[in-house]
Amino acid sequence: MSPTRKCLLATASAVVMSVAAAVTPAAADPVKIGFVSTLSGPSAPLGIHMRDGFMLAVKELGGKLGGQPTEVIVVDDELKPDVAVTKVRALLDRDKVDLVAGVVFSNVMMAIAKPVLDSQTFLISGNAGPSPLAGKGCSPFYFSTSYQNDQNHEVMGKYAQDRGFKRVVLMTPNYQAGKDSMAGFKRHFKGEVVDEIFTQLGQLDFSAELAKIAAANPDALFTFMPGGMGVNLTKQFAQAGLAGKIPFLSAFTVDETTLPATQDAAVGLLSGAEWAPSIDTAENKAFVTAYEKEYGVVPSLYAAQGYDAAKLIDGALKTTGGKVADKQAFRQALAAAPFKSVRGDFKIGRNGFPIQDFYVVKAVKRPDGKFATEVVEKVFDDAADAYAAECVMK
Repeated sequence: MSPTRKCLLATASAVVMSVAAAVTPAAADPVKIGFVSTLSGPSAPLGIHMRDGFMLAVKELGGKLGGQPTEVIVVDDELKPDVAVTKVRALLDRDKVDLVAGVVFSNVMMAIAKPVLDSQTFLISGNAGPSPLAGKGCSPFYFSTSYQNDQNHEVMGKYAQDRGFKRVVLMTPNYQAGKDSMAGFKRHFKGEVVDEIFTQLGQLDFSAELAKIAAANPDALFTFMPGGMGVNLTKQFAQAGLAGKIPFLSAFTVDETTLPATQDAAVGLLSGAEWAPSIDTAENKAFVTAYEKEYGVVPSLYAAQGYDAAKLIDGALKTTGGKVADKQAFRQALAAAPFKSVRGDFKIGRNGFPIQDFYVVKAVKRPDGKFATEVVEKVFDDAADAYAAECVMK
């Protein structure tokens, strides 16, 4: 790990990462972006990947988005909605940011969405995709470069249905994304849901839940446990003797943020995802190579989404001549998705969420000894989310 990365990992609250190129006194003020991410605690790897992907794109663009000098003000939401709101209000009122981007967790997104959107400031999600913001609560100022929460879980629901599983246990943390996770899985799975287990967000000991799952003896377990939760669950699942007995299906549980810790315990496990390092596009190959060179680790979908968020902003600013002030023009530019996503197929739907492909991916150990995910099969092609039809822009 480089000294720079160690320094960034130590950040606990706000840090200004000014990546603006040197400008002359006559130059325009920089575009200011407030980047909100979870950078401390067991879930920090998710936020670090998302931030690093975003900053990599800005660096590759010479410190300029849309040709404009760019200042990115990064704040740690600490996975605390009240802390996030306080810091976001400071970004809006004190720092006068032009845009807010990032946000890993949906409880944080639901907390900050109102102050950001009420101020008519554009909010570009690099991860969280809560269902209320996709449907009736959609906003012309909200855009996403990730997914709507249900969707990666829908992948595994359809996979379980297609594989003939009859009895499944679902387990997620008890917050908005966990509820969206279960809704997504059940949208395509028509068998029996033996149990729906909700855990505390941030829980790290799953012994009681695993005993309950073993007693139920389902055809499969489907779980959503991001960050440190996923690391511990994957290890404890194997330690409990369930690996190889009960298929372990997941989303946001086995990925490049958890694989460095789970390693061989996760190899072969399947997940639903809209991205993997193995996606065969020129943009993705360049991104994966550059990210590994810059940070020394394999990028995750959080990193890819952060990278695409910066590229989306860059493309929109190029379209508007570097200006955000004409909000209608900037909104139309964002909606056109004027950039090439690392995912390949990528459009913005009516509610600001992507229309894209979704895959089953598998954890593997690469020849170089590093762990990653790779595409097993495509499940959905050019898929819009289930809530888009409810979105009526005001």
